[in-house]
Amino acid sequence: MHFPSPLVRGRLVQRYKRFFADVVLEDGTAITAHCPNPGAMLGLNMPGLPVWLSRSDDPKRKLAHTLELVEVDGGIVGINTMHPNRLVAEALAEGAIAEVAGYERIRREVKYGSASRVDFLLESDNAPPCYLEVKNVHLRRSGTLAEFPDCVAARSLKHLQELEAEVARGNRAVMLFVIQRTDCDAFAACSDLDPKYAAGLTAAARAGVEVLCYDCDIGPEAIKIARRRPWVDAPALAAAE
Repeated sequence: MHFPSPLVRGRLVQRYKRFFADVVLEDGTAITAHCPNPGAMLGLNMPGLPVWLSRSDDPKRKLAHTLELVEVDGGIVGINTMHPNRLVAEALAEGAIAEVAGYERIRREVKYGSASRVDFLLESDNAPPCYLEVKNVHLRRSGTLAEFPDCVAARSLKHLQELEAEVARGNRAVMLFVIQRTDCDAFAACSDLDPKYAAGLTAAARAGVEVLCYDCDIGPEAIKIARRRPWVDAPALAAAE
């Protein structure tokens, strides 16, 4: 996924009210940008961090700039939660995610379950449908382990339960975590920030939901899904000890 125009660099002054970020650009201009991330953004909202922003010329927009990338601890992090579905759509079209390649039809935002919409429904005439949910991952607190969620995620837990229900119906279900960081080589559910979600992911996997984790190559010109990374099932490991 290429950005429509080159990103501009600056330094974060503050992120506030979830969707706003004050930034000083490299030329000294102070601007307020849209922050497309409703999460806590732990470790990514500290004043002084280098950031990259896109700019829109749409006159209908209240804020011309959008916060896209944050540089931290020598790595680059994509914080725009709108991008993972676009990245996955691009990767599916290219057959770049081997575990879900080969389906004849790809549909987006299809109604299923109890008033939910699945991110992608993959279909072929000779195979059960595959229900594919996508989550953005941008949290890292120690080492090279990426984590999700960074706050209580009740809606995401509901999605896991909907996927379990599809497996029970004889369909295929996949939970795909897109790690928008360049400094992580494994993934785990965040059991201290949301123990219910961590336990729910373990339960879903035991019920037959497939868990996939992919990281990204990230730069100011483009973001692209890159490599599969292992899932560390922390609750299961703790129970086995």
